[in-house]
Amino acid sequence: MSLLFSPITIGQLSLKNRVVMAPMCMYEVKKEDGIVTPFHFAHYGARAIANVGLIMIEATAVQPEGRITKHDLGLWDDKQTEKFTHLVDSLHYLGSKVGVQLAHAGRKAEDALQPLAPSAIAFNSNSKIPKAITQDEIKQIRSDFIASARRAQQAGVDVIEIHAAHGYLISEFLSPLSNHRSDDYGGSLANRYRLLHEIVTDIRAHFSGSLWVRLSLSDYDKSGQQNTIADWQQIGQWLERDGIDVIDVSTGGVMDYAPDLPLHGGYQTPFATAMKQVVGIPVATVGLLDSPDLAEYILQTKQADLIMEGRVLLRNTNWLADAAQKLHDHNFKPFNDSYQRGQLK
Repeated sequence: MSLLFSPITIGQLSLKNRVVMAPMCMYEVKKEDGIVTPFHFAHYGARAIANVGLIMIEATAVQPEGRITKHDLGLWDDKQTEKFTHLVDSLHYLGSKVGVQLAHAGRKAEDALQPLAPSAIAFNSNSKIPKAITQDEIKQIRSDFIASARRAQQAGVDVIEIHAAHGYLISEFLSPLSNHRSDDYGGSLANRYRLLHEIVTDIRAHFSGSLWVRLSLSDYDKSGQQNTIADWQQIGQWLERDGIDVIDVSTGGVMDYAPDLPLHGGYQTPFATAMKQVVGIPVATVGLLDSPDLAEYILQTKQADLIMEGRVLLRNTNWLADAAQKLHDHNFKPFNDSYQRGQLK
């Protein structure tokens, strides 16, 4: 059996393989109410039938003003829980474990009347200048993350991932490029980590499932001001101390900068490997991992523990079946005998 299709146990969470559907915003809530639609049942259900081990539901807002767009999913209101529960139940029925990425978009909340950020610094020249968030507003956001986590647990999710990457609110606090505060939430690395620490410990106290964090380990900054890899490794060690089960490593998004490294299969994996060197918990990697051979090599060489697949699952719903053939993994079984008939001989 290939490692890609071998099971893994992370605390109390057991996954049938190492493939995780990365959280990808679909912007399909046309009623702007944050409630799951028939699209989401079809979209995520198809990947569950395809045998994805863990499906991470897209960035789901903890506040209406914290949405990336007004067409995002949300768990800021009890009215959203019923349909969300039905979605989780259906994906469990189809054989996948289910996670949800809880998020606040911060200064990248496109439809917010007044976006919030650690400092009043716009993302780019086309963006609104955000309001520097107050300590009272920070307390409210912490409360909203707790409330959304409780709704997620009520809905039956196996995993909550805190979105602390790609330049959204928590990511903005972590980066010295976007956080120029002079209070307890700015300045030193420990202070810039404070909000993430508080949200992690808040949710850990109320959520009994597996708790993950997504981080961006580079801002693609050439000025020398961004966090160093050593800084990120320190944050990873703090996260492990605070009870995180998996660190999901990505890059970019804090500033409107293009990647400053060649884009190729596995281009972000060295960042995951750097994190894996200093923590004892599993690390996930993402980024142009379309090749099954590459995904298997990353696992075999212990560069990462989980493979996050994003756009390739949009292009090819049955990527796992194709990957199993490529890797000559004869233990992989399609969803049922009818799907087995579709396999190439």
